[in-house]
Formats: sequence, structure tokens, C-alpha cells
Amino acid sequence: MCKILSTHPLHPRATAMLAGAGRLAIASALDAKTLTAEARDADIVIVRAPLPPELFAGAANLRAAIRHGAGLDMIPVEAATAAGVLVANVPAVNARSVAEHVMFTALALLRRFRVMDRDLRAKGWLAGREHANLTSELAGKTIGIVGLGAVGQAVGHIAAHGFDLNVVATTRSLRPAPERVGFLSIDALVEQSDIIVLCCPLTQETRGLISRERIARMKPNALLINVSRGPVVDDEALIEALRAGRIGGAALDVFSTQPLPPNHPYFGFDNVIVTPHMAGITEESMMRMGVGAAGEALLVLAGKLPVNLRNPEVIEHYRRRFPVGE
Repeated sequence: MCKILSTHPLHPRATAMLAGAGRLAIASALDAKTLTAEARDADIVIVRAPLPPELFAGAANLRAAIRHGAGLDMIPVEAATAAGVLVANVPAVNARSVAEHVMFTALALLRRFRVMDRDLRAKGWLAGREHANLTSELAGKTIGIVGLGAVGQAVGHIAAHGFDLNVVATTRSLRPAPERVGFLSIDALVEQSDIIVLCCPLTQETRGLISRERIARMKPNALLINVSRGPVVDDEALIEALRAGRIGGAALDVFSTQPLPPNHPYFGFDNVIVTPHMAGITEESMMRMGVGAAGEALLVLAGKLPVNLRNPEVIEHYRRRFPVGE
């Protein structure tokens, strides 16, 4: 019987889809040694935690590593390709969840929700209400989106059509801009935006993209929202800017070190919202990601290629390992 190893439990609908295809096992721990050992006899790995490169060298039966979501930084694609293992993902299915989180945190920062709620509970009605004098509206502000994939486009659509924001973006692709979105260079975007939203993948080009120099270019009241990956931001520079009051605040869902240590400086700022890498997690998105990953697994187990194959250069090697019909 085939073994499908998932780093985390799947949505019940995805579990039901896989019930007849093989034995679904959930990793007992997420450290490299445990994952490598438990993947040794797996046919499919469904990924929601970083996989160690050595996992692929010892997994003789492994056909595919399927990302439960979009970002491929959790899968060492080169190691998988060298081992003849397919890599697939489930793109775009959590875009709406992430985009709604972006708007929620932008509103919470602009309306000073954290300090208002804290003071209302601790000091009373008038102390909470006093914060209203320093709040502001979303409408009419400029939101700058870094990365115009599925998440960036969803943020732009809600921002423009739901909140009447001016939307600008920077992107690697040369596709035509969506309606009501203007393209800018990254430096111009940082300088002109009231709210900067990071939606880009983590690559060599985006690592450290929001550098000390770019943070210094931000408007004094600008907000930075990161729903991409932690290393896109220079943490030390951002912490310095927050301490000096040089920017308005930040909403951070992803970090260079996860989980974020409980004594991390980000927890000490009233104008910083910290969330535990949950922007894309809702009941609806978990169902869509789980069903998508299960669907790709079923295709592979049936001898077909996944719809969202991300390393097509592996096909020849893969077919030598698993000839069609076997």
C-alpha cells in the first residue's frame, strides 16, 4: 500500500479523498532527522514545514513532494530534482484569505486597535476613546504592493474597489497592470506609499529587499505589512526605525526565525501587530489547499504528472525511476 506522509494533519475533505489511495501518515515531529526517517518509505510527501535536502537522498520510493500552498521555499527543489522527485504546489488558493488579513491589519494599525482595546479594558472608556483622535481612514491613501501574484492582485482588488485606495505595485513580470493599479520601481513605491505590503516570494533577489536604505525612504507615518517571508525585511533596520518613531507601524505575519522568540523586540511595540504565520489560514483556505494537494497526489499515484509541476526538468529522470504503467 502506498504511503502518503503529510507534515501536518489535512482538512477532512482532503483526508477523505486520499482514503482509498494509500495510508496517510502524519509526521510525528518536524525536525530534519524525524522527517527524513519517516519519509524513507513514503511515496508522496505533502509539505507544510521545511524539508531537509537529505530527505530526498534516502527516500527510494518517493515520487513527489507536494506543497500544501504556494511558496516553494519549504522544499529544496534542487535536491528533489537531483533525486528524480516531482515538486508541485497549490497556487492561488489562499490569496483571498491573505488579502483579507492585509486589510484587517491595515485597519487595526490605522485605528490604533491594540492600544485602544488595551486601555479601554485597563483604564476605562475615556482612556480607550482618547486614541480615536490619532486614528485615520484607509480611503485616499496609497497602498504599494510588492509582488503582483495571486495574493498581490487580490490585495489590489480589495484595496481599490473596496476601500478606494490608490494602488501601485512593483513586480518582476511584465504583464499588463490590472485595472486601477499603477506600476512603480521598488524605490519609488517605498517613497510614495502610505502602506507597503510585501507579497513577493522569497528569492535571491527579494532577500533583504526592504533594506535599511529603503526603510529610511519610507514616509514618517508609513505602515509596513509583511505576508511574504521574513528574510525579505532587514529586521535590525526595521526595529531601529520603530524605536526611533521614523515609521508609523508594522504588521508582521512571517519572520526570519519561526516561531518568533517570546522576548523578541517586535512584541514590545504598541504599533506592531505580530501574527504567527496565519494570514493564509482559514477554514476555507485549508480546505482548498488540502483538496488541491490531495488532488495532485492522486494524479501522481495514478501515473500522471501533477497539474502544477514546478520542476519540469525532472520528468525524464522521474520516468526512468517510475516508468509509465508500473
